[in-house]
Amino acid sequence: MTWLGLIFYGLGVLGYNATFRRLGVSPYLSWVTAFLAQILLLYGFAMLGWLTIGIWAVTILGVVMLVTWAILGRFGRGAVPFEGLHLFDGWMVGLGLVMIDVLGHSPLVHYDNFSHWAVMVKFLTFTGRLPGAHDTIISFTSYPPATALFITQFVHWVGFSEGAMLIAQFLLIWAASYSVFAVLRDRTRALTSFLLCLTIAVSYVFNINIRLNNLLVDYVLPILTVAGLVGIYVYRQRPNLQCAHVALVAASLLLVKNSATFFVAVMAIYFLAMLITQQRHSWYRNTLTVLGRFGGTLLVAALPFLWWTWHVKHTFSESKHEISAQAYSHQLSHEGGGTVLKIGHKFVAQIFSGQSLSTEGIVLINVLLVVCWLLIRWRAHQRNPLLKTLLAIDVMVLLYYGSLFGMYVLSMPYAEAIQLDGFERYMGSTVILALFIGAMVLVRSIDYAFYEQNFEKRDLRAFRSIVTKNAYQLGSFLMIFFAIIMMYSEINGTKFTNEMNRGTLPLQLAQTSRPSTVLNHDRILLVDPHAGDVDSYYAGFLANYYYFTNKGVGQENFMESPAQFKQNVQRYQYIAIPEYHHTFTVMLRKTYHQNVRTGLFKVTPAGLERVRERSGG
Repeated sequence: MTWLGLIFYGLGVLGYNATFRRLGVSPYLSWVTAFLAQILLLYGFAMLGWLTIGIWAVTILGVVMLVTWAILGRFGRGAVPFEGLHLFDGWMVGLGLVMIDVLGHSPLVHYDNFSHWAVMVKFLTFTGRLPGAHDTIISFTSYPPATALFITQFVHWVGFSEGAMLIAQFLLIWAASYSVFAVLRDRTRALTSFLLCLTIAVSYVFNINIRLNNLLVDYVLPILTVAGLVGIYVYRQRPNLQCAHVALVAASLLLVKNSATFFVAVMAIYFLAMLITQQRHSWYRNTLTVLGRFGGTLLVAALPFLWWTWHVKHTFSESKHEISAQAYSHQLSHEGGGTVLKIGHKFVAQIFSGQSLSTEGIVLINVLLVVCWLLIRWRAHQRNPLLKTLLAIDVMVLLYYGSLFGMYVLSMPYAEAIQLDGFERYMGSTVILALFIGAMVLVRSIDYAFYEQNFEKRDLRAFRSIVTKNAYQLGSFLMIFFAIIMMYSEINGTKFTNEMNRGTLPLQLAQTSRPSTVLNHDRILLVDPHAGDVDSYYAGFLANYYYFTNKGVGQENFMESPAQFKQNVQRYQYIAIPEYHHTFTVMLRKTYHQNVRTGLFKVTPAGLERVRERSGG
């Protein structure tokens, strides 16, 4: 990692943060706002074909803004009030740094890293442009590039590595997570603040299929939505800032993944409800104001995605997972009613199987909110919105079930749909969102139930009785304890996963050859003794990513005659053998009288010639 580049990047981020703070953005939302603003700026540069220039321009602009505010500060101008430090700040910084250290030493292993997410970042980093029609190394050409652009900017300054990519995505996630503390009424209360810390830590339980050591966006989508919802609430008395915040977050979400439409819809519904409750004028003036702000904000938010849709349509003849009514209609007519019923039966069975982590999460959220409503309503004699919140959460989950079922029926091949491929991943995103929504409403309900509502009078004597004081102190201790334990559980789980992955194909490949950073068209055969890796195209995608080529192929079966084997070998320019393959070694000995086990080899008419690094890469 280049520390000078990291410092320069960090100064740029501080510049954006300082600017948004002076524009009235909440200090707890300023970090994610700074990141999302840079993503949209980079997106504009990338779409114009100036990505590398854009990375320099966006970062330098941040540094210039920081220097400007520092100079103005010397003359007593442009200062913003210091929010102060709280216990949860220590939790975020301390455990965040520990997680960064772990992620910095984590490899990429998951299939989807190599089918799209990591290879997209690598492509942007080393070509300095978005992929075109001839760049077949990128398979999912309709996937928007928001997170890839953000990660590319980071690795441009600190150096390209798998650990650096993971750190960049974690910074975005952690900044969005920090926004939840903006909803606290009294940030000095350990009970409520660490309840949110515990929520952040527990949310990773429902991300267990992915974890933070992957570049997939299944956690990014809900946590950015949480930041969007927080801003809608926090800026409820500042309509212009509220609209700008919604437009920024919604536009960024739509550029993260096509399926973000559901999460944007959740934001839009809450935004509309908040706009309606804010109006205090005549009905026709209120109607015009609400429609104008709501429609204008969503139009602005949709413009970057519409630009992307236009780009995909005019750049690629066809694109995987492209949003198309014609494609959906064809898929539905192809599947037929019987197929839809089979998928539906499997879908319902999965939900009620008793082994679904997402279902357990939904049940847990329901039970906790009902119990907390009862305690606050009947023990503290306080009305609270927890039941209304729970109803909204359950409706949201049911709607997502419907949209997820529609995805299986309309846009996924039957072989994958009947297996409910990725069900827990996709549902996990919604459970994470529901968990945060419930927790944010709960902490405010708890605060309103406190005996002392005057913040200045809250001290060791501000309790109804010694019993409630002891209960508060015990509750605070338990929240702090479990928030730390649960976060360390995720950290240790990531470490354990890294240890378990030491024998996987990507790490074996890294031990036997060096990766390439120059885009090429070399024909490379990756010899893999595991048929599953080949049949699922995992080996081929890995070869394309690692050697930065669009012609990587994986093969496991070499049961053929010497003549066929020789003809097969001569089709390639390079052969990578990350793990000993008995059949390949025997056939090579028979055909070329060579004895090899692992490594990267150049194919010559006389056989294989060992190389450490390809000249093209």
